[in-house]
Amino acid sequence: MASGQERVLKRRIKSVQSTKKITKAMELISASRIAKAQERVAAARPYSQRITEVIRNLAAAGAGGDSPLLNPRDEITTVAYVVVAADRGLAGGYNSSVIRGAERAMAADRAAGRQTALVTVGKKATGYFRFRGYEIDASFVGFSDAPTYEDARTVAAHVAAKFETGDYSEVRLAYTRFLSMGSQSSTVDLYMPLDDPGMTDAAASSGPSADYEFEPNPTEILERLLPRYAEARLYAALLDAAASEHAARQRAMKSATDNADEMIIKLSRVMNRARQDAITTEIMEIVSGAEALRSGGNDESDLLVEHVFAEDIFNPHQDHPHAPRAHHFSSEEQA
Repeated sequence: MASGQERVLKRRIKSVQSTKKITKAMELISASRIAKAQERVAAARPYSQRITEVIRNLAAAGAGGDSPLLNPRDEITTVAYVVVAADRGLAGGYNSSVIRGAERAMAADRAAGRQTALVTVGKKATGYFRFRGYEIDASFVGFSDAPTYEDARTVAAHVAAKFETGDYSEVRLAYTRFLSMGSQSSTVDLYMPLDDPGMTDAAASSGPSADYEFEPNPTEILERLLPRYAEARLYAALLDAAASEHAARQRAMKSATDNADEMIIKLSRVMNRARQDAITTEIMEIVSGAEALRSGGNDESDLLVEHVFAEDIFNPHQDHPHAPRAHHFSSEEQA
């Protein structure tokens, strides 16, 4: 029994060690990808800031009054949600947090009498909503860990076309914002109509902060830049989500590796205890066997002695080979 238990424990320890190697490798890979994702976020920030500044100046010059991407609808009938999740799991609560945030917001809109639409980015979001019977307008997969600007352009073009035609009255973006290595927060932000606080303040001011000459006119420039601005905002969200995914996976894999170490230590202790019990049992069996053999030999000697005395008692005139012989004296010896 003990040897069988020891074999089972050895197999479990070997299995945990194999799992530990995988989780450790995934932890190192995620740690290396976080640095690259942070570099991409930092590299994309100047473009986003510059295009935002240009659009503010255009809005301050009086452009964009008739743009459908800037003007909110009079009545909100359909709210679309762009849910950005990961293509793979093993990232702790990264996918579940953003999906549940979007699901709660959709439930609130339905309770207010609005219709909802779904655009998913990532296999996990697509699988979750499809399994629960949600209708998905569009699904984009395959680039969650390393999105490119072309990926953001594809998603933004689909959403902007639906918004401009009136199929979507409002578009919200659900993603995970990367704050630091140890802090990420899931959020649901307004995506369309494009509403930037700085842009609104500039449009409401008395005039532009500097004197610009636009060629062609500001309205035409703004119409060309607004789709780029929508792409830049979505691209920034995808980069934040990618960095958050790698950070969450790195933490999850580190936790899994630490748990594997603890499990290996506990199983090793149990196996050593089982091995010690098996050795103790074998020693006890050997000692018991030796005692049985020793006690069995003494019993045979006692039986032989009893047999000899029994023969002397019941056959007193029969010479026993081990009994002393009687000496008979002659008459002369007696005299």
